[in-house]
Amino acid sequence: MLMMDEIQEPQVLQLKTLRREQVVHRPLKHVFPFFERPENLALITPPSLDFRLMTTTPVRMEQGCIIDYTVRLLGVPVRWRSLIADYSPPHSFVDVQLKGPYAYWHHLHRFESMATGTRIVDRVQYALPAYLPQHLREKVHQWYVGPALRDIFDYRRDVVKRFFARSETMLTGPGCPNSRLPPTHFAEER
Repeated sequence: MLMMDEIQEPQVLQLKTLRREQVVHRPLKHVFPFFERPENLALITPPSLDFRLMTTTPVRMEQGCIIDYTVRLLGVPVRWRSLIADYSPPHSFVDVQLKGPYAYWHHLHRFESMATGTRIVDRVQYALPAYLPQHLREKVHQWYVGPALRDIFDYRRDVVKRFFARSETMLTGPGCPNSRLPPTHFAEER
């Protein structure tokens, strides 16, 4: 028989938010096509995560699109499935995790045209798995997840800055209209 003092309260997810913003000196018409292609995720993900797109390419980006990939976390391959929950080209899209390491993952990608180029805004709301006790979730976030996510987005910022700082002729590269360069062109420079 279950006693009242044995009933545990349901775990409440503690949402965390990571927000990053950067401006690239290229027009929105060149920037959005790069980011809307899941094939380019490997280019802007640190090599240590060994990002691998599992979905057959080319991926047609649209609302409802499912994207499967794997990453290595602490050396262990982890499957991740994302849903494009909102797709509003060329201004934004949202991916949410359907399966993966987080209890909750909602990533808004927003692009704003400016006189000097394009503002890229990433807002990620996430929560660690509720099966971890709250005090342990906080420690894991403080010592591993928080710093790791900041490092991933720092890497992304640096790669994006270098990529879009290239000459206008290089903007025919991966993810850009009329691409004639192989998808690995920029990846080889890592």
